[in-house]
Amino acid sequence: MKTLIGGAIGAVLGIVGMSVWWKPFLQLLAGAVPVMLLLGGGLAIYLGFDELKDSWKKNDTSEDISLGSNETETVKQDIDDLKKDVETLKSDKKK
Repeated sequence: MKTLIGGAIGAVLGIVGMSVWWKPFLQLLAGAVPVMLLLGGGLAIYLGFDELKDSWKKNDTSEDISLGSNETETVKQDIDDLKKDVETLKSDKKK
């Protein structure tokens, strides 16, 4: 309840203050808007550049890393050997 009353008093005082000091308020607004635009634009430039750097990194790491045919055969042979070892261990465990 105290917050509601305090908010109402603040709103009334704000309206009275803006009506009494309208021209200084507009001067303050005229000075603040360009600064806000400058800061917002700088932030947008920074975020856009950061996103651009991320996309460059993504393109650099997505180069073709496929294995050669000889390496592929070696890996397949290793997998087959490991499967045989697993089957051997399973059969030894059952005994």
